[in-house]
Amino acid sequence: MVATQQPAAIDQVQLTKTVVVLPGALNSLMRSGAGLGLILGFAAFHVAAGQSRSPQAGSTQRTYIRINQLGYLPSDPKIAVTCSLEAVTLRTFTIQDSDGRLIFGPAPAKSTGSFGPCASTHRLDFSTLRKPGRYTILASGVASPPVFVSSKAYDDAANTLLVYMRQQRSGFNPIIRDSVHRLDGIIVDDPARAGQFINVSGGWADASDYLQYVTTSANATFVMLMAYRDNPRAFSDRFDARGLPGANTIPDVLDEARHGLEWLLRMYPADDRMYNQLGDDRDHAVWDLPWTDSSNYGWGKGKQRPVYPCTGKPQGIVKTKNRSTGYASTAGKFASAFAIGATIFRKGDPAFADTLKRKAFAAYRLGRQHPGVCQTAPGGQPYFYEEDNWHDDMELAAASLVDATGRKHFLGDALAHARNEKVTPWMGRDTARHYQWYPWHNNGHYEAWRHGSAGEKAQLASFYKTGLKAVAARAGNGFRVGIPFIWCSNNLMASFATQAYLYRRMTADNQFREYEAAALDWLLGANPWGVSMIIGLPQSGNFARDPHSVIAKDLKLQLTGGLLDGPVYRSIYKNLLYVNLHDPDEYAAFNTGFIVYHDDVGDYSTNEPIMDGTANLSYLFAAMAGQ
Repeated sequence: MVATQQPAAIDQVQLTKTVVVLPGALNSLMRSGAGLGLILGFAAFHVAAGQSRSPQAGSTQRTYIRINQLGYLPSDPKIAVTCSLEAVTLRTFTIQDSDGRLIFGPAPAKSTGSFGPCASTHRLDFSTLRKPGRYTILASGVASPPVFVSSKAYDDAANTLLVYMRQQRSGFNPIIRDSVHRLDGIIVDDPARAGQFINVSGGWADASDYLQYVTTSANATFVMLMAYRDNPRAFSDRFDARGLPGANTIPDVLDEARHGLEWLLRMYPADDRMYNQLGDDRDHAVWDLPWTDSSNYGWGKGKQRPVYPCTGKPQGIVKTKNRSTGYASTAGKFASAFAIGATIFRKGDPAFADTLKRKAFAAYRLGRQHPGVCQTAPGGQPYFYEEDNWHDDMELAAASLVDATGRKHFLGDALAHARNEKVTPWMGRDTARHYQWYPWHNNGHYEAWRHGSAGEKAQLASFYKTGLKAVAARAGNGFRVGIPFIWCSNNLMASFATQAYLYRRMTADNQFREYEAAALDWLLGANPWGVSMIIGLPQSGNFARDPHSVIAKDLKLQLTGGLLDGPVYRSIYKNLLYVNLHDPDEYAAFNTGFIVYHDDVGDYSTNEPIMDGTANLSYLFAAMAGQ
């Protein structure tokens, strides 16, 4: 996701039917066929019920109660946060049930100072309320949105993320029931093969542009497979391998991950030849639907797109160059995705699993031969994924090969890489370059922990703990968040919560439990804007109705399940190219602080859904459903 220069006018295409799809109602919709009226059962646009898109517009209200709109598990921490636009002191709060009866409190409201636009915040802790039900929190005459306590709060959340992943597919796209970007692609930046065609159609568009990166796609594939391995019951079977409605006896998450694996195999056609990227930022000269994409890379409008190899050298054929130094960051991601795929598909498709295992070996070997980073290639704009770390990728690859091969010597490699990058470097910092340290959390520590001795397990857990402590030390605010609000802050929030969950699973140590819950709550509405950062989750909640997406704009299609980029520092927003709001800011009262968020199609920095962030959240949501 990078700057998109939009044309002045965009043709409007209207869908003929709308259906409101509730997160827990997908099964019944598929059985009844109601979802087929909207293309492929994707969730509808412009919900008819629930919270207003502009809950603050024209209001004199000065205090707001922010909650996790999806709901709270009975045994988990339950904390709402008040955001007051002027300095106030709240002493107590109460909770009523759906019949208006007082069932909790008065309980103390904890004053926690200012944060961003909130001149004062208070934390309302109702963790001891464990009885399932629908409730309302009351504080100083202000009522919260509906609060749900339920053991089934997250039951369909991971499946909802897959709705967006299917919509992002290149190759066969279930929205139109046909293939897009069929001509991918032409090899560039390779003296021996430049100008040759290579079939790399498939995979996922990275965001609302159509660039495709192994960097993000391999990580997305790995996380979805890891989510299934550890929490298989969280996933259903409602769609076939093409992403069309109809069960095929394979969990949908495995269908989606296989779609990713098959593209990765095309991007790694020979053991010594590895490709990292499809397309570049010339894509942003037009704003078309995927199936009418008219970008021109020199071979004609809508024709082939460039395919960039890993070269181990600075790369960029238009204007700007990256700072690549090797292959290992990409090779490690290839190897880990192939290795976990080989493990999971071993029983169901042994031939496919064997291919994946062989390619995992080859990719890992190539990474060892070419240490360093393979960054994504810029075109004419100064934005690219500036990944500076690679030991985490090789650690995850080695640890995954233990499962794929049964060979414990790979664990030694994994531990050596782990000690070279104990903590993902953004943790504890207040800024970073774009995707400078990616993935945002290191699953390699957890994967190596699964095979380590008692001492090795303790050391790996301590690495996680150090990173968590660094973020928690910055989280003394009322929302208990300590991540830097750089581009894609929601991805960092999801990774922090996931790492905290993994650490808790590894150690039974709950010292970061409050911060883990706060990060998850932030993503689901407990933030200054009161916005769920996952589109359509919950369907009755307040979420982005005007995301940066031509599909959403032209087709009026709700991009259900898509995780947004999220709030950024005001300084970042003001210095990005081509950002401009198309409509009055309904959250203007909440955009007065050091971070901003806009529900506006013109803001690609905070309101663009992202493929890798969506997949990154799948593990945590699956784990919550497992509880």
